[in-house]
Amino acid sequence: MKTKKIELLSPAKDAEVGMAAINHGADAVYIGGPDFGAREKASNSIEDIERLCRHAALYDAKVYVTLNTLLYERELERARKIAYDCWNAGVDALIVQDMQLLQLDLPPIPLHASTQCDNLTVEKVQQLEQLGFEQVVLGRELSLKQIREIREKTTVPLEFFVHGALCVSHSGQCYLSQYIGNRSANRGACAQPCRLPWDLLDENGKLLIKNRHLLCLKDLNNSAHLEELIDAGITSFKIEGRLKDADYVKNVTAYYRRKLDEIISRRSDLEQASHGHCSYTFEVNPEKSFNRGFTDYFINGRQKGIGSPFTPKSMGEYIGEVSWCNPLRMEIDTEKTLHNGDGLCFLNQDNELVGLRADVVNVPNGRHVPWRVSTNRPHGAFRGAKIYRNYDLEWQKQVEASTGNRKIDIDLVLSETDDGYELTASRHCEEERRSNLGKETCLLDCFAPLAMTTTHCDKILANNPEKATENIRKKALQWGDTVFNSVNLELQFTEPRLIPASVIGEMKRDLVTKLTDELIENHRNNRPCRDAKSYVSTKVDPDEIPAALMTCHHCIRYANGMCSKETGQKATPLFIRNGANTFRLEFDCKNCLMTVSEVTN
Repeated sequence: MKTKKIELLSPAKDAEVGMAAINHGADAVYIGGPDFGAREKASNSIEDIERLCRHAALYDAKVYVTLNTLLYERELERARKIAYDCWNAGVDALIVQDMQLLQLDLPPIPLHASTQCDNLTVEKVQQLEQLGFEQVVLGRELSLKQIREIREKTTVPLEFFVHGALCVSHSGQCYLSQYIGNRSANRGACAQPCRLPWDLLDENGKLLIKNRHLLCLKDLNNSAHLEELIDAGITSFKIEGRLKDADYVKNVTAYYRRKLDEIISRRSDLEQASHGHCSYTFEVNPEKSFNRGFTDYFINGRQKGIGSPFTPKSMGEYIGEVSWCNPLRMEIDTEKTLHNGDGLCFLNQDNELVGLRADVVNVPNGRHVPWRVSTNRPHGAFRGAKIYRNYDLEWQKQVEASTGNRKIDIDLVLSETDDGYELTASRHCEEERRSNLGKETCLLDCFAPLAMTTTHCDKILANNPEKATENIRKKALQWGDTVFNSVNLELQFTEPRLIPASVIGEMKRDLVTKLTDELIENHRNNRPCRDAKSYVSTKVDPDEIPAALMTCHHCIRYANGMCSKETGQKATPLFIRNGANTFRLEFDCKNCLMTVSEVTN
């Protein structure tokens, strides 16, 4: 039975964050190159990308480089050179938006269609497949039903965001930042005006809502729907966050690694897209990392409560309610363990976010509920306030210290030669542990030797065979802080032997070097190549701003109880205002779309 490879794809701000993602379970990472990466503050040198590629290749994990801004014609040659540099550095694919790239003399590197291409329909994905794209990143707004329909009518691998920040506009269709401050989202310079507070007015100028983050969404979390997404046709699960630090990437990657591993472990039709398994020394919990609260967005259709109208900042994890307080102290009913220095926050009675630091934390009378928190300034909390922790001091230390401890399981054979010994390593067959698969399904991958080393030395007969064998096994199976974990050891001796620990240690050190080089070269040499196809592109002007500055599935009318389908009233235009900027909202109720446009006289 042919299995389907499931890929966990994590973000990388830089090479160090990328390696942390790999070490904590990512099957692939995506990272900005030297230029044109849709995050102008997250560019990386080719040397750093090559370093990341070598580390990822060790686990047969992949590195994708983002080349997904719209390009000026004068930049095309620079983009072409970056593509070649990436291919030569070991990159597995480029994520692109501008179709002009398809006309260039590119290396045989696979191309992935960025979500910036606005991939929301069967027709669009069919077009991209015909153009030779090796993977398509679908729009976040799609439902399971729509994903299934795309899968049924296409064969190209499908990628889908499952976690992280949400853009309120369709990706690639937002021009608000460019219009307001000449900072183009399609050029990697978005100023995120969607996170600002806005007033909402009706068509007569009447103020309906004042100073709320009307375009700000909660963060995406589709961890409860992974198996449904797999069955709908998704094979690559993407975590957003190329500006996030390592602690965020470690925690969220580990969380989704565990979720996907649980599914893969009980299904014979699925397998992990890379090799190696991880162990973690911290509590894996996405609520402890930056988040504005979570939503699964439109995966099961339209729903209320997807916005974050009161703050664009991180709330963190909910811990409990205030049961008593005075200006400098509060007692919190919580089952969580609090620490001095934790960061706490709550929404005050005006629904404004208030943050505070817990300077002194203790449990009155030795009980665990409530916890008493003292602060160095008046906190403004009230009885019944819901308290969140957006900085867990002790947890943060544990995450920062975590290495992920990702190991590759190997099987060893130690045998005699005419003048010494030979140590051979092959990949341990993880599938053997799954009762519904047999050895015959993975003979080629798992039992072919990966590397071998020999040593020339005297062969000494063991006076105490049992103890000598035990010592050999103990030394040969200990691989310490290397990336390898020996599962089985087979001894092939004509007679029991006594082998000095120093001899075994030297063979293992040589084998580590050879295994590392072999795994990296195997991955690099077996990268798939793109089948280039002819294409006549339509030139896109990066400076052009259409009348519709945003096209959104999120609807301010629906979110605030003004949906025409619910009220029966006509969906007349509304207006949002921030300082000197005012924009018109129009509503396509038939298709449940909202557009944001400039105000014209």
